[in-house]
Amino acid sequence: MKNGVKFVFFGTGDFAAKVLEVLCQNGFVPELVVTTPDKPKGRKMELQPSPVKLWNMEHKTWNIKLDQPDKLDSSFMIQVSRFKPDLFIVADYGKIIPLEILNIPKYGALNVHPSLLPKFRGPSPIQSFILSDEEETGVTIIKIDEEVDHGDIVASSKLQALSSKLYHKELEEKLAELGGELLVKVIPDWIEGKIKTQEQDHSQATFTKKITKEDSLINLNEPAENIARKVRALTPWPGTYFFLNNPPATPERSDGGHGKRIIITEVEIEDGKLAIKRVKPEGKNEMLYEDFLRGNRSTKP
Repeated sequence: MKNGVKFVFFGTGDFAAKVLEVLCQNGFVPELVVTTPDKPKGRKMELQPSPVKLWNMEHKTWNIKLDQPDKLDSSFMIQVSRFKPDLFIVADYGKIIPLEILNIPKYGALNVHPSLLPKFRGPSPIQSFILSDEEETGVTIIKIDEEVDHGDIVASSKLQALSSKLYHKELEEKLAELGGELLVKVIPDWIEGKIKTQEQDHSQATFTKKITKEDSLINLNEPAENIARKVRALTPWPGTYFFLNNPPATPERSDGGHGKRIIITEVEIEDGKLAIKRVKPEGKNEMLYEDFLRGNRSTKP
């Protein structure tokens, strides 16, 4: 505990790991970090820790306790109560926290969300923003209630950058840093009761869906800007691709005699037209698209 605040941090993904890092760098070190259990990934389906767990493992000098509960049940409730936290901080955790657990801290639970709420509620706010035609985004801190991304607004901050042109990972990094810095400013005032919350305008709410591999297939006949947004939003995961020579109708078909899967990793818009810059052909390393075309003159997308 530093800065006189005892808190528990709930987080899982890269966004959460960066927020946690910013908090710790500014003297806000949690008593406990709660993240999701290790999950099988890759072709071999080996168990992999979450980005937050990895961060904690790499920063052992902070001496932060870690928990990975399968369920947020009564047993977990008893365990977390023992820390007598003043506050919960939640960022990109991935699980709904029951109300009886949210009520444990004296000052409730704050969530930092990577959008300007009430826009882009749900599991994919960053990707969905890039896919949209909006130009401005930021982060919002809310007091968590029983509905997803629904609580009253504690504070928000706009990102001072041309955020709609950034790729997902770059935008995520910038928003996480902004969110962490905003929490550093907000937490002391929140504890001291200096902040008056504001109800969200729920009539203006927009909602996002979970991104899946089925979203990856690119239709090269779409407008150039639509394709560029999709590449920026879905790189590196789940990625975007097309097939050479008569692309199949569904992403489940990998070849079927229609050509190899070509993953697009970088695009630009030049004179209103799509310019594919870098690709990763199936089974090969990433390369310049012009080099790929030079070696595949008999094929066409």
